[in-house]
Amino acid sequence: MKLLSVIIVGMLLTSCAKNKSNANPVTPGDSLYNLSLSTDKAVYSPGESVLFTINQLPADCLVRYRHLNEVLKDEPLKSSTWNWQLPSADFKGYLVEIYTKTGSDEKPLASIGIDVSSNNLYFPRNGFLSAYGPLSNEYMSSVITTLNRYHINVVQFQDWEYKHHLPLAGTVTNPLDKWKDIANRENSLSTVKQYIDLAHGHNMKTLSYNLIYGALSDAAADGVSDQWYMYQDKQHVSKEVFALPKPPFKSDIYFLDPSNKGWQNYIAAKTKEAFEVYHFDGFQVDQVGNRDKSLYTYSGNLLNLEATFKPFLEEMKTQMPAKKLVMNAVNQYGQEISISKSSVDFLYTEVWAPDEGYKDLARIIQDNDRWSNYSKKTVLCAYMNYNLAEKPGFFNTPGVLLTNAVIFSFGGAHLELGEHMLGKEYFPNNNLQMKDDLKSAMVHYYDFMVAYENLLRDGGNFNTLSVNCTNGKMNVGAWPPQNGKVAVQGKTIGSKQIMHFINFANASTFDWRDTNGTQTIPNTIASAGISVNYTGSAKKVWVASPDINFGIPQTLSFTQTGNTVTFTLPELRYWDMVVIE
Repeated sequence: MKLLSVIIVGMLLTSCAKNKSNANPVTPGDSLYNLSLSTDKAVYSPGESVLFTINQLPADCLVRYRHLNEVLKDEPLKSSTWNWQLPSADFKGYLVEIYTKTGSDEKPLASIGIDVSSNNLYFPRNGFLSAYGPLSNEYMSSVITTLNRYHINVVQFQDWEYKHHLPLAGTVTNPLDKWKDIANRENSLSTVKQYIDLAHGHNMKTLSYNLIYGALSDAAADGVSDQWYMYQDKQHVSKEVFALPKPPFKSDIYFLDPSNKGWQNYIAAKTKEAFEVYHFDGFQVDQVGNRDKSLYTYSGNLLNLEATFKPFLEEMKTQMPAKKLVMNAVNQYGQEISISKSSVDFLYTEVWAPDEGYKDLARIIQDNDRWSNYSKKTVLCAYMNYNLAEKPGFFNTPGVLLTNAVIFSFGGAHLELGEHMLGKEYFPNNNLQMKDDLKSAMVHYYDFMVAYENLLRDGGNFNTLSVNCTNGKMNVGAWPPQNGKVAVQGKTIGSKQIMHFINFANASTFDWRDTNGTQTIPNTIASAGISVNYTGSAKKVWVASPDINFGIPQTLSFTQTGNTVTFTLPELRYWDMVVIE
């Protein structure tokens, strides 16, 4: 959620009645290949068995299991369904590839990533749901199956609740079958429950979404005290309010003091009642960002609003210790002093202006790493093609992929996938669809993020390297992006030196949002000679890319003279990851 003027515009641009709940959900495209490979879960426990399914079985094909560039096992593939017993190591990513072999020549056909983590949210990949009217089981199953193919392991249920201050419609013993949400959309008990069950069937965690401080106009009748609110004056005359147009909305949203014990106990009790009926795994807490005004408690004390977030979150964890907990830091409001220091399971930032550059996405992730003492991973809620999403159309593929290349290479994940891809802060807005090339690419990007999570998201230190192109095939520049250059960011993990090459050489903008969908497709660069200053003794150099050969790693020939390692980068489209061991 964002500031008042923007969210109202976002909500009105997509009429609440215009819920295309029966439209086809986003589905992984196969326009670049004919094979569709899937697994039964989004994340696995160590030693668990993975069930694979392939839509057709090529003749004489083989399956290979890898951890990074290490081959664990090869075997002939004799059935369209098969199992693999996972290693016992925890928090590891794997790549499973299907290929054929003629003599010494191999041809890759498909691949898929596997996340093995005893804690589902150690490497969070956040998705969403946004519509809960009467839906067919077939439709809901297709939505969750699609999210499973993207390895989404935590799903936020946006605006499923009855009222912000009273999430459960009805009572624990007699919950209502149907109710109207704040935008007067009809929600269904059976839909919410079925979605939760389907997600759990793929080992996804489910989060109940709600504001940290929201109450509707009838809250007093439901037991909310005037003494719990935040006020615009010391005399507690005017409550702080988030005004909404009526219709379609049934109420404005009035704000409460998150540090008030009465409010904390009230909303914790009401949330626990909802959890007795709906078996959510946790609580996704929202806010609307910096209010840019003086606000007061009922007794007239000045509120430091962002400082109230941590005591609220800690109380929720105390009262619901088994439940997962996440909070949105709107443009980092409250992140440094409150949210990152609390008991949340991962950090979540909704990105807005002025943080519109690719460099800002990287900085936010690195700030979150530092503020949480490198103990919590980051999900960025970052809306693509924002102005384009005001009307029906298509997402701009290069804009989306360049943004994901930056987010993933710096160790973050991107909240963008649900029943559709997100283009607006009002989640039901589904004006923009993915073209087939983007559908296919997104499968590869999410497989890549999972398969190489131990290099992308599992610690390490970013560093700046001296990198040059020796044959004029590309202009190279250190991060952040520069006009006409491929940006290179270094990172060390243990004995490995990683280099991310992101192709901004002919980018039309360095604004990640690509708000009007004008970002250009990068020109493919082939056979670029690369030299890099490397002080260790290089034993191996390899490259992998979500854009090429299904993310399968390729060992590169190299030479080392003193502190200079040279090699040829075979091909760069959007993003290559080179590893020196």
